Formats: sequence, C-alpha cells, structure tokens
Amino acid sequence: MLLTTPTALVASPAAAVTAASVDVALNGVPIVRGASLDIAGGEVVAILGNNGSGKTTLMRALLGLIPHRGDISLFGTPLEEFRDWVRIGYVPQRGSILVQQATAREVVASGRLGRRRPFLPESAADRAAIAEALAEVGLTDRARYPFVRLSGGQQQRILIARALATGADLMAWDEPLAGVDRRTQELLAGVAARLKAKGTTIVMVLHELGCFRDLIDRSIVLADGRVMPPGYSHHDHDHPDHDHRTAHGGHEVAEIEPPRTHRTGLDVG
Repeated sequence: MLLTTPTALVASPAAAVTAASVDVALNGVPIVRGASLDIAGGEVVAILGNNGSGKTTLMRALLGLIPHRGDISLFGTPLEEFRDWVRIGYVPQRGSILVQQATAREVVASGRLGRRRPFLPESAADRAAIAEALAEVGLTDRARYPFVRLSGGQQQRILIARALATGADLMAWDEPLAGVDRRTQELLAGVAARLKAKGTTIVMVLHELGCFRDLIDRSIVLADGRVMPPGYSHHDHDHPDHDHRTAHGGHEVAEIEPPRTHRTGLDVG
C-alpha cells in the first residue's frame, strides 16, 4: 500500500519521473529522507552515492515497488494511478533475481508479457523483439541456456535484454556494472548509447560512472538518504579511520527484509 502526503505534486508534462519529499522507512529504519527530483524525458541520469546511501531504495520507491511517503509521478501520472508499466524497463540487481529453470530466452521473453493478453501465444512482434534484444546484447547463441548457468556478466546482459524487449520509454537499471568484466561494461555502454540516441530516458543506480561517463547528462547524489545539492561528490571525503557508512549513515536495502514485488516483472526480494 502506498502512503502519500496531502501535498499535491505538479508534474511537468515533459517529465518522465517527478518526486517530491519522498521518505522511505523499511522495518522502521529511515532509508530515504525528503528526496525531491525531476528527470526529463530523454535524459540519462545517474543516481550516485556511497554504499548505504539509499540509491537502490530510492529507485524502487520511484517505481512503486516499496512503500513510501511523499509524491511520485511517472510520465505525468501520479504513481498510485499509473498503469502503463510496459513503458518501464526495470533491471534489478542481478543477485536479487529469483529464477529456477528458465532459459535465457524465457527470461527475455518475460519482458513481453505486459504487451499481450494472458495465455495468448507469442506474436510475430514478440518473437522479433526477443530476437532483437538477444542480438543487441550479443547472446543469441545462449538463448537456450539455463539462466542460472550463465556467467554473471551474461546474466546481466540477459536482464538488460529483457528490459530492451519491452520497448520501454524509461529504462531503470540498478547497478548494471556490478561484478561484470570490461567487455560487458563496454557492450552495455554501447546499448545505452543507442537507447539515448533514440530518446529513451535512462536512470541508473551506480557507484561509479565508469563506462557510462560520457553518456550521463546529470547525476543525482545521495548521502544518508538525502539528495545532495548540485556539485556535491560522494567521494569528496576520505575517512581513514572508519568506513563511509559510519561517516554518512544509511543502510543497504539488502539489510532490510523487503516486501515481495510484482509490478515490473520478475520477482525480486
């Protein structure tokens, strides 16, 4: 159940994502505090921050995957009224995906489920989108492999392909570079560049800009769950005697038992 404050949110018609005074507390622990932001259509935006700063929690709140207070709008529609989920291509952290015996192609094909009526077979358009997405990430030859037997980098590419198969207007990628090799990073940068050229909005949770540096239009930096003013760098401060979490606070979302999710595809949790 989404909890909202009485404050009305006025979203720009051109905004893909708008948030005002968003708070998230999981199991009573404050994770995101008063976050406000606007992401315009066609922008490529990085959500940056140290470990425990609330990056993943903020992204999940923006997509309605966890309870929040405050106001969020997607494509000008209040989140609680938003139903057009095929416009969202969500790539959760690879380690949170619960997949048993699905093949790589089946994982990618699940991205098309929102575009057809239940129980109907794949259409020619579905098959074409799946094939194109697999080719885009260079894994056509792995289509019949069990997802769990792929390498970490290949699994990440399959999850990106799943998002591509949706034909979404907004891509939301959570830590796409975590645990992948340089070749995979370069491939994902190429995918992102082509999406940007088509005008797709991309929001990525990142610890470092890495291979996406030249593609990022703007960064939103979080510290202790708060959106920092422009110009703030989450690596500005060194703490030789203790870690960043001790200095800045916060919790990893993985430390808090999350609710089950369902709105944007594969179960994560």
